Amino acid sequence: MVTGKVVQINADTVMVDVGWKTEGYIPAKEIRDEEGNITVAVGDEIEILVDRRDGDGNLVLSRDKAARIKIWDDVKIACEQNTPIKGTVLSRVKGGLSVDIGIPAFLPGSQVDIRPIRDLDKFVGQTMMFNVLKYDRKRNNVVLSRKTILEIEREAEKVETLERLEEGKIIEGIIKNITDYGIFIDLGGIDGLLHVTDISWGRITRPADNFFKGEKIRVKVLSFDRTKERVALGLRQLMENPWETIEARCPVGEIVTGNVVNITDYGVFVELEAGVEGLIHVSEMFWTREMKHPSKVLNIGDQVNVMVLEVNATSKRISLGLKQTTLNPWEALKNKYPEGTIIKGVIRNITNFGIFVGVEDGIDGLIHMSDISWKHRVKHPSELFKKGQEIEAMVLNIDVASEKFSLGIKQIEKNPWDELDQTYRIGTVVSGKVTNLTDFGIFIELEEGIEGLVHISELSQKRVKASSDLFSVGDSVSAVVKNVDLKNRKIRLSIKELEAPTPQEAPVAASYLNNRENVGSSLGRALADARIEIKS
Repeated sequence: MVTGKVVQINADTVMVDVGWKTEGYIPAKEIRDEEGNITVAVGDEIEILVDRRDGDGNLVLSRDKAARIKIWDDVKIACEQNTPIKGTVLSRVKGGLSVDIGIPAFLPGSQVDIRPIRDLDKFVGQTMMFNVLKYDRKRNNVVLSRKTILEIEREAEKVETLERLEEGKIIEGIIKNITDYGIFIDLGGIDGLLHVTDISWGRITRPADNFFKGEKIRVKVLSFDRTKERVALGLRQLMENPWETIEARCPVGEIVTGNVVNITDYGVFVELEAGVEGLIHVSEMFWTREMKHPSKVLNIGDQVNVMVLEVNATSKRISLGLKQTTLNPWEALKNKYPEGTIIKGVIRNITNFGIFVGVEDGIDGLIHMSDISWKHRVKHPSELFKKGQEIEAMVLNIDVASEKFSLGIKQIEKNPWDELDQTYRIGTVVSGKVTNLTDFGIFIELEEGIEGLVHISELSQKRVKASSDLFSVGDSVSAVVKNVDLKNRKIRLSIKELEAPTPQEAPVAASYLNNRENVGSSLGRALADARIEIKS
């Protein structure tokens, strides 16, 4: 390796004085640039390698070989002292990139950047600084790293960033990565997280729909842990909170317009303004219509008029109503069918507690079990009625607030209990068949649907342990009416008062039996008087 002085430039050679007894020459192709121009002038000093002598004894010089020798020296120094070296990416090769640093070198894909890079082709043609990880001159092999340089730069940048970071400060960063739960922003050597809940006051379902990698963004530092190097960022905090004044803009009872932004099983979310959404619950969509799913009625993007039912700015919730923007059919129903009106309808459903009868489109009336019959004990409505059957019923009540329509069948007929105390006067002897035996007595059917109870204490003059000891279902018996309770629809009877009296009571009992149709309750009083006389 020597330093020579250019003394002559020819078409094919450049003559150089290297201080020896004879001048040497360099092939002109080693001195030309990419456009074919000679890059040196007469008088320039250049480093060259004295390569050999040709057949005529002239010195053959080489600038390229001199450069390669110098490059290897530079590579050795760069590797040993960990200093950067400049190079240009030539092409993508298996496992990484080929880099020209004066000699071909290899840049592994894992050493291209701090984070994994999928598209290595974008680096082709770029000139960058590299560290030399290792080299082998004999094998003409050099392995580079760009990652180590970036790590050093990032560490220095991080120190500077940490010094200027503080809560509440507004800073600018570059979007580094986007996930479903938030956006990672490069603040300069350190990443901050912009959580999805802090992006907007409104709904953000997929941040990738609104942002892209490499985009510059201004954010506010919400919290900063210097020890763990964690930074929480906010974007919506740079905008006015619409919920602070929402009650003034959306008062309860006001009809407002919004766009459907989300549909769930339980209702529809409507955006009233940027950052403000309200929920139309399924129960507030229609007065009478039954829906399998809200999506059968509304679609995302639909514009709807809704009524504000409730506003809770603290919890950021607004309840909306769709049905309230239309006439309430229950109000019209109450005017159309006053209490006492007889209507006809078709049985739509039968349950164990009553019958549902179709009255209007989407509105059913309920006939409760207790309103089916005055007399019959109905265990299940299906004993008397079938689905699809047309029946008559009386309107008992229409509750607009709770949307309930009460009907009755028995009310069409006169209540037999209203005059039952005239039919069964106290003291009257009645006859009937035993319909039921209980621990506390027996029930006697006096007429269709009318039963009286003989308490176990009224079964006999003798002590009775069980009613089944004396009677069976179906037995015909006679009894005396002791009491008629119209309010609770109960008749109390006595059998023991018809049994043979004691010798002292015989005259009174005989008088009662001869005149029982007219004496009313005189038997009881006579027996009581007789017992009082005997005791006295």
